[in-house]
Amino acid sequence: MSEIVEFLNHGAASVSPAIVDKMLRALPQWKLEYTQIYEPLFPHLGFQLEFLANAVEDSAEGAYKELPYYAIAQATFALIYAHKRVGIIPDSVLNLGRADDSSVVRAVLIQNEKAFAIYARRAGSGLVQDHEPALKIFDFRMTICSRQQSSIINLKS
Repeated sequence: MSEIVEFLNHGAASVSPAIVDKMLRALPQWKLEYTQIYEPLFPHLGFQLEFLANAVEDSAEGAYKELPYYAIAQATFALIYAHKRVGIIPDSVLNLGRADDSSVVRAVLIQNEKAFAIYARRAGSGLVQDHEPALKIFDFRMTICSRQQSSIINLKS
């Protein structure tokens, strides 16, 4: 996972406000795409991407100002990376195409766990825009991360 974290940190370092603004214009379409993700090995990837998209959107629009810039940059990088069809593992590779996307998203959630937990509580309480129950999505993260890690390990065996 350390290589994924290094990849994420390197990519997030290049995210600028201009990149965030450009991504925000495409985000409504991307959110629709995230709802269509069906990957049996990574069943919660779509929800995780929607959660990150909502957090970035709320922060950029000023609805939630407590999310650290680094978390915004990492989430933005993960959203852009997941949207691309070609990555470390191309999405067209059967059963493994989303493994890299899932790993990048998990790295964002793990590295910024406290900040996203606070955001999820506020979003779940309605203090931020009314999204799908963000708290439930975030609470599942630990379970999801451990299941996905097990799936990746089992596939490598």
